[in-house]
Amino acid sequence: MQIAVLSGKGGTGKTTISTNLAKLMGGMYVDCDVEEPNGFIFLKPDVEETEDVFVPVPTIDKDKCVSCKKCINACQFNALAFVNEVVLFDKLCHGCGACMLSCPTGAISEKERSIGKIHRGKSGNLECLMGILDIGEPMAGPIISQLKKKIDDEKITILDCAPGSSCNVVKGLYGSDYAILVTEPTKFGLHDLKIAVKLVRDMNIPFGIIINRADENKNLIEDYCKSENIKIIGKIPFSKKVAQLYSQGKLIVEDEEYESVFEEIIKELEGVS
Repeated sequence: MQIAVLSGKGGTGKTTISTNLAKLMGGMYVDCDVEEPNGFIFLKPDVEETEDVFVPVPTIDKDKCVSCKKCINACQFNALAFVNEVVLFDKLCHGCGACMLSCPTGAISEKERSIGKIHRGKSGNLECLMGILDIGEPMAGPIISQLKKKIDDEKITILDCAPGSSCNVVKGLYGSDYAILVTEPTKFGLHDLKIAVKLVRDMNIPFGIIINRADENKNLIEDYCKSENIKIIGKIPFSKKVAQLYSQGKLIVEDEEYESVFEEIIKELEGVS
């Protein structure tokens, strides 16, 4: 079973929920927030394997090129231009191969270019995967795709998705059996929660809500969930102790009080599996 954890905005506690649930449930934890991965800070796995992630980019044989510009016309991403000769802007290239197919003289072939890495390790009985996009690289999608190929379908997997509702979130969410939407009881939290709700509904993925930093005096998230018939599967109370544990890079389930909170969330998840 794949459970994707996402949020409409950053800073709601998505990684806090992901890492603590994964630690209690076992199985696999996959950090798909490859632009800013931080799950390993809390899970502290022993990294056993690191591999590069490559994307294909064209290479042009100038001796064969006749400057017909068919490759430039075929490229939908403006990765090719003509300045006395065909010039490649490799970070705009999506590796689709259209330029190579359109070349009448066979002047274009492909080579691999590294855009990031995947780390694999273990934290107790939990298998951990994390993708890291290299600084300056614009496309996180290929790393997320490579991460998801490594998921063991026999294991419960927590997918820590990127914040927001971008294509990176969609790529991490795609194929999941259930989604947890993490929010906070603020107007900003509600605004972005509505965007995330629309996303999972459009993708026809069952979901529930966890309210982080819950304050009993603020019911705007609960009122919204009631009006939309959305199930709240858990609340993490607003607490100085949680902030202290987080600032020390510790899992909050190391505290018995919060371990019981997450155990109740797991019981709710067992009911939807």
